[in-house]
Amino acid sequence: MNINEQITAQQVRLVGDNIPEQGVYPIAKALKMAEEMELDLVEISGKADPPVCRILDYQKYLYQRKKKAKEMKANAAKVVIKEIRFGPNTDEHDFQFKLKHAQEFLQEGSKVKATIFFRGRSIMFKDQGEKQLLRFAVELEEFGRPENMPVLEGKRMTMMIAPAKKK
Repeated sequence: MNINEQITAQQVRLVGDNIPEQGVYPIAKALKMAEEMELDLVEISGKADPPVCRILDYQKYLYQRKKKAKEMKANAAKVVIKEIRFGPNTDEHDFQFKLKHAQEFLQEGSKVKATIFFRGRSIMFKDQGEKQLLRFAVELEEFGRPENMPVLEGKRMTMMIAPAKKK
C-alpha cells in the first residue's frame, strides 16, 4: 500500500466521505488536498486505472487494523485435545470408566483422542483393538462424532472424536 509521495501515477481517483467531490484528480492536487486536511493520501487499489486513493490518517488506520486482527485472533476457537489411552485387552469396568471421562471431555467442548497401545506381542490383536475403538466411537455417538477411522501408527492405534454441535 503506497502513501503520499510513494504513489507514482499521474492521476488518482479519490473516494471517501471527507472529500468535497469524488472523482479523478491530478496527483499534485490530491496530495495538496491531503496536506490541507493534515492527513495522508493512501492508495487503496493500485491495479485500477487510475489508482483508487483515499485521504485518511494512515497511523490511525494501521492501529485500527492491528486492533481488529488481535480481536479476531482472541475470538478464534481454541481446540483442546484430551487423550484417553487403553490397551487391546482392557476389561469392561475400565472401558466404562474411560468412556465416562470421554463423555465429560466432549461435553465441555474438547476433542478426544482415543489411543490403544500395543505392548510386546499384543500387536497380534490389532483387529481386537480396532473393534474396541469402533465400539468406543459408537458409545460416544450422542456426545461426538469420529473424525477418522482407527489408524495404526507403529505400536499404537488412534482415533479422533470431535464434540457434537450444540443446538
